[in-house]
Amino acid sequence: MTYRLLLVEDEPQICEMICDYFSAQSEGVCAIDTAQNGSEGLEAALSGGYDLILLDVMLPGLDGFSVCRSIRAKSDVPLLFLTARAREEDVLYGYTLGCDDYVIKPFSLAALYAKTLALLRRAKGTVVHRELVCGSITLDPLTLSVTADGSPVTLAAKEFALLQYLMEHQNWVVSRDQLLDRIWGSDFFGSDRVVDTHIKKLRKALGSAGKQIRTVISRGYQLTDKA
Repeated sequence: MTYRLLLVEDEPQICEMICDYFSAQSEGVCAIDTAQNGSEGLEAALSGGYDLILLDVMLPGLDGFSVCRSIRAKSDVPLLFLTARAREEDVLYGYTLGCDDYVIKPFSLAALYAKTLALLRRAKGTVVHRELVCGSITLDPLTLSVTADGSPVTLAAKEFALLQYLMEHQNWVVSRDQLLDRIWGSDFFGSDRVVDTHIKKLRKALGSAGKQIRTVISRGYQLTDKA
């Protein structure tokens, strides 16, 4: 079975990232159509046939709030807002209009995918997801579970987030600054050596599989499928 999703987003790079990630993670089960502005998005949404809508708030022309209001007048299709507007009143307003969930930019693709699957599961009574696998390490983003060499691994929140990001970007060299920005947030003012400390804890928790996380001198870290 294929699930049809509509992504209404005016930034081409974000569209491409979401489409590529969802296609890879669902192995083609999630098919995404896109629209670049509110008017196109509304027309597509009202044509019917979509299992879920991903809707940016700040769109050219008709904004996402207006699109949501018009959709809700005719449809109860699951709807998830994507927005850089993190003010509580904006979030509450979105829920008042009838959205089912909210994701604040910048967001983790894995978190967006997990929220999407949760909404599909609620609406369709099914589960569509794929575990992340690299070498002897397996991570399930929905159940928040990790195994290494077939054995369960217990990780603290920061180590889990680090591993998930590395697995989403396996074979890439990821800098400390990238990890700090993604895991600790752009407003973190501590030393980037905090990353080294948590990588050390992660390697220890993974046992022999921890050797899959390589230190690339002066550049950062790389997760590969070989220890």
